[in-house]
Amino acid sequence: MTYDLIVIGAGPAGLTAGIYARTKMMSTLVLDAGVVGGQLVSLYPEKGIHNYPGYETIQARKLSDKLYAQAESLGCEIREKEKVMDVDDGNEELIVRTDKAEYHTKSIIVAIGMGMFKPRRMGCDGELELEGKGLSYILPLKEEIVGKKVVVFGGGNSAIEMAMMASTVTDTTLVHRRPEFRADESNVKDLASSKVKPIMSANLKSVNGSDKVESVTLIQDDKEFDIPADLVVINIGISSDLDDLKRWNLELTENGLVKVGFDMTTSRHGIFACGDVVDYPGKYKQIITGCGEAGTAVLSAYKFVKKPYWA
Repeated sequence: MTYDLIVIGAGPAGLTAGIYARTKMMSTLVLDAGVVGGQLVSLYPEKGIHNYPGYETIQARKLSDKLYAQAESLGCEIREKEKVMDVDDGNEELIVRTDKAEYHTKSIIVAIGMGMFKPRRMGCDGELELEGKGLSYILPLKEEIVGKKVVVFGGGNSAIEMAMMASTVTDTTLVHRRPEFRADESNVKDLASSKVKPIMSANLKSVNGSDKVESVTLIQDDKEFDIPADLVVINIGISSDLDDLKRWNLELTENGLVKVGFDMTTSRHGIFACGDVVDYPGKYKQIITGCGEAGTAVLSAYKFVKKPYWA
């Protein structure tokens, strides 16, 4: 069959695109190289989302589950762990070739977020050796950390939220290399009234232990000192791999992201984009922004495919 729309990426923006496409009765396939939920579930599954409309707070995994369930209930086909390799032009259609199959479609929405992302490493002694032995890049389930001494590294929203979440069940320290956090003011305010012990203007020299994490060595004001730790969580951002965009022949901005018009059109006929993968002046990377762009991208794809009289 030939789909009306194939969405590449099953994060919040991609799932929202699937939802809106089905409300317009477009036959829709959503593909993801990883698992449904994207960055939300791969890196921050326990993170509390505080700024998604309609929820005072919702766990990242639960938000993803709700979007997934809604898309499926409307009739989206969703396939995980299927990586799109090439996007070719056919005869009045586009051909999407994955590592498993070939699909034909009338339009495409690219919503791959930051691509095949991975957590950024600190590059300190002991990091590689102790990964998986008490050193992690995501916060484990709360019931798994009860009674452990947790040390979180980072200064953004995710690091602060992970630290506050851990502090509800165990002894938690948050280390940031700068004197001020770069997180939202509301998170910084909540941190100040939490049980988290912050250590500012400190750098991580090493993670110590033989078979498991035992302590970390910090440098602050040119002085070294150790603090005991059973679990080290590093949250200093992600490294992205967006090489697929070049292979798909999409025009990119100087930031290496997809260049789009106001209607989420790309440089290729019939291909649209939304979410963290797109770039334009004033772009604000938030879940709600990506979801809004998804609605616009679907409307553009609908006009392109269905050619309604009012378009």
